[in-house]
Amino acid sequence: MKRGIERAPNRSLLYATGKGPGDLEKPFIGVATSFTDLIPGHVGMRELERAIEKGVHSAGGVSFLFGIPGICDGIAMGHVGMHYSLPSRELIADMIESIALAHQLDGLVLLTNCDKINPGMLMAAARVNIPSIIVTAGPMHSGNYKMKRRSLVRDAFEAVGSFQQKKIDIQELKNMELTACPGEGSCSGMYTANTTACLIEALGMSYAGCGTALAGSAKKKRIAYVSGERVVSLVKQNITPKKILTSQAFDNAITVDMALSGSTNTVLHLPAIANEVGIELPLKKFDEISKSTPQLVNIRPGGEYFIEDLEYAGGVQGVLFVLKDKMKDNPTVTGRNIKVLAKEGVVCDSDIIRNTKKAYSKQGGIAVLYGNLAPDGCVVKQAAVSENMMIHKGKARVFDSEEKAMKAIMEKKIKKGEVIVIRYEGPCGGPGMREMLSPTSALVGMGLGNSVALITDGRFSGGTRGPCIGHVSPEAARGGAIGIVKDGDDITIDIPARAINIRLTNTEIDVRKLKQKTPVPKINKGWLARYSSMVQSANTGAILKVKDKE
Repeated sequence: MKRGIERAPNRSLLYATGKGPGDLEKPFIGVATSFTDLIPGHVGMRELERAIEKGVHSAGGVSFLFGIPGICDGIAMGHVGMHYSLPSRELIADMIESIALAHQLDGLVLLTNCDKINPGMLMAAARVNIPSIIVTAGPMHSGNYKMKRRSLVRDAFEAVGSFQQKKIDIQELKNMELTACPGEGSCSGMYTANTTACLIEALGMSYAGCGTALAGSAKKKRIAYVSGERVVSLVKQNITPKKILTSQAFDNAITVDMALSGSTNTVLHLPAIANEVGIELPLKKFDEISKSTPQLVNIRPGGEYFIEDLEYAGGVQGVLFVLKDKMKDNPTVTGRNIKVLAKEGVVCDSDIIRNTKKAYSKQGGIAVLYGNLAPDGCVVKQAAVSENMMIHKGKARVFDSEEKAMKAIMEKKIKKGEVIVIRYEGPCGGPGMREMLSPTSALVGMGLGNSVALITDGRFSGGTRGPCIGHVSPEAARGGAIGIVKDGDDITIDIPARAINIRLTNTEIDVRKLKQKTPVPKINKGWLARYSSMVQSANTGAILKVKDKE
């Protein structure tokens, strides 16, 4: 793009942007920023953009900012907007690929922060495979109301159910919604945004400390600056994402995920990222690592600590220190091996980051279940399930959409002991595999979180707690057994045994499948219709695949 007589027109256009001949001798660094006024996690990115630019320039590179869209799952929750959240991950990866390759950039700094934007940017880095470094913009501080710390899920989403049960009045509800989210940053629990930020650090694709450094902090600005500096060195040394994103890196990330009791959405995102570098990451891998990894951290929604507590207790590097014997040798964008970073970690509070002998649980936060309801697997955040609900038997209450289930919940039509089944909400059937945080939070707020289970071929927010099983595969729209469940069917969930079954014989299931009607697509126009035709099952990470030609 820069050199040769035939590139004179290319250079002329670059000069029109204000660049000079000397700049063309320097590495061109794209700064992909998902700044927007729409998302709390992204409103503070302007200062981080400046810090990254300064770092790039000080190291002898030339920076070029370009914009990437973002969707806030919390704002999109419970309506048509949530159809677009997971699919936006693919758009983000495609857009970065397009800009990076069309303009032949030498390196990338990817400034991101929230649920699908983090993995989308990492997928792009893996795909284009030019030197790249991720900067996550950081979590928000906890809210505060009546001298108690507050968070979005416990104190806004679950307050809806509490109001419905007349546990709080309308003024209390308004006060909760005003104080739960006090300012910039990703929501303050171990939800999807913060989980993926921590795992990006564990994978070795961001600077040490980046995963939990708080939004708006001087520490975060310093990390942004040094990341801008470092990417120029990565270009000069030709250290590309594929050299960092190895099978060992993914094993390390899953291990940290289980120790953190992270969001179940990581079971979608890590396989999709691994797919971009040609690594298969099956569901069973998550369960195998979970069974051998203790839960060391208990942040909201499962516990009472906040992400800021993890930051002050030692951050991801503190968790790595406790897990150092489990970490596998692997390079990072810092130029130092992950095992070296782990040995340098410090734990400042041994209750927030526990050692293996005092672990919250002998197993990690996520479990994968199989059975005749989910032959290809389904996922539950077992760390957020009470002991009395680890095994549950109940009658099915079946709904073909989130809206229908939410209506029944709010009208108090759900009885204790039942198993709510929400189907046709998978990657294809949704389309877009919507999160079910509204119904699960309403159940908890209404006092049903320890007596009612919920299963779906959709997914859950990282903020979900209770016996909520998602990612049921195959999904209903692709002929999965969840599509033949009827009201009153007996369903058994046994998390310790990793089993989920409907009390029907294989013959009965086959007979019902023969009578099962092909669903009418909920959305049959626009890019979601194209997404629906290409997206694969949740157990693959909901990756896109072009259909084989007949």
